[in-house]
Amino acid sequence: DKVLPELIEPYELRAAKLREFLEDVKPSLCYDIVPLADPFGPSVTDPDLQCLVVSEETRRGGEAVNRKRLENGLPELALHEIQLMKDPLRSQNEEEKISSSSLRQRLLGTLLQPPRQDPALPLRPYVIGLTGGTGSGKTSIAKLLGHLGAFVIDADKLGHAVYVPGGPAYEPVVAAFGAEILNKDGTINRKVLGAKVFGNQERLKSLTDIVWPEIAQMAKERVREADAQGKAVCVLDAAVLLE
Repeated sequence: DKVLPELIEPYELRAAKLREFLEDVKPSLCYDIVPLADPFGPSVTDPDLQCLVVSEETRRGGEAVNRKRLENGLPELALHEIQLMKDPLRSQNEEEKISSSSLRQRLLGTLLQPPRQDPALPLRPYVIGLTGGTGSGKTSIAKLLGHLGAFVIDADKLGHAVYVPGGPAYEPVVAAFGAEILNKDGTINRKVLGAKVFGNQERLKSLTDIVWPEIAQMAKERVREADAQGKAVCVLDAAVLLE
């Protein structure tokens, strides 16, 4: 339930940064950095611990630790409460304290690494994949990039186009799932088709094996169209881009 969990740094990197900080503060300090596999970690099992540092918002967690220690036959820990530092750079929608959640939110829209140069790919147009779940804001971002001059490819529209009569996936889909998926006018009834594959991984794979390659081919054709128009940047908006 963390904010933007995809941007949380790997444990090894976070531990290395903590180790560097501790050595800067006091090189003679003895410490162990331990990964936590549960909410309590060694705090409820280590008999050598004497104190637990908490904040106002984590004091209840410290009290829960002490209850667990008593259950395990260990003495309670002294709870030393510290004040959290306020973030002078916080925006209106961010937490008042210095927060890793706020720092991750500020990473949105920034390059995490330099663009990868691939000699097998043309330099223009530069193709950007835009993906995310329903309601994540893909459409808004795509419109914004389009206003800035990018050539936008809507994979959802391509997904509808491959199903229309005469479309590249129309006949293979009808052959695979039967004429009962057709409306009276010969078009594919997406709701009937969806009911056939919903909850059935084998049927769903059969459908995506037909449809996705055709959508990918149409997307490549649209990229070539962007190139013909002299567009420098092409944005592919696709909910299942990675799949």
